[in-house]
Amino acid sequence: MPRAGQSPAMLCCMPGVAFVPALLVTWSSAAFIISYVIAVLAGHVEPLVPYISDTGTKPPESGVFGFMINISALVAAITMYIRYLLIEKQNESSHFVRSSCNMFTLCIGLMGCIGMGIVATFQELAVPSVHDIGALVAFGSGVVYITLQSLISYKSCPRWNTYFVCHIRMAISVISCIAFIPMIVFASKVSMTKIDWTPGEKDYTYHFMSAICEWMVAFGFIFFFLTFIRDFQRFSIRISTEIHEDS
Repeated sequence: MPRAGQSPAMLCCMPGVAFVPALLVTWSSAAFIISYVIAVLAGHVEPLVPYISDTGTKPPESGVFGFMINISALVAAITMYIRYLLIEKQNESSHFVRSSCNMFTLCIGLMGCIGMGIVATFQELAVPSVHDIGALVAFGSGVVYITLQSLISYKSCPRWNTYFVCHIRMAISVISCIAFIPMIVFASKVSMTKIDWTPGEKDYTYHFMSAICEWMVAFGFIFFFLTFIRDFQRFSIRISTEIHEDS
């Protein structure tokens, strides 16, 4: 029976929200891998490290890529919002980070999700300038987001995080930052927009190095969100968006 003053909706809880980052990691990995396999089998890209966007440019893989990446962007936004709520709740008793900093981090992350949506919607060969802007926003905002989250994690130690987890997050952030810079530099030296690259042709080396860095950053994001699963296991979220720690 509900207590006095409690609505049935307030009592409708999920036993934990760890399934959200788990879904994000699983779905995003599947999106990259399935699109890559289809594109390679169809002969649209070379198997050796194409750009991620190259594997979602031509049908039928373009439909799969667009659909799955848009879902990933949505689930990523939900994950980031729940993370924001968790930090706000933890901060009520610990006061380890400013609420404005937490909100700023969330906004940066949501910008990255919008960039993902642009990448999925505007294909590389159809609207290259818009696609490139979306990719820059997605990767740039993503790198900033995970770096800020790593710093927040350190501030929450030792009550809410272990130093081991914080070190893992910061290592992923540093590697992603390091890979992001040459990704942009090498991509800027590629003078043509195409997906059927072959070794030895003009700008292939720049394309190859940029693509390697792009995959490193993308999977850096995936591994980073993987570290959220344990944190999310400890909490339940109510329909009213209130958060409480499970006993």
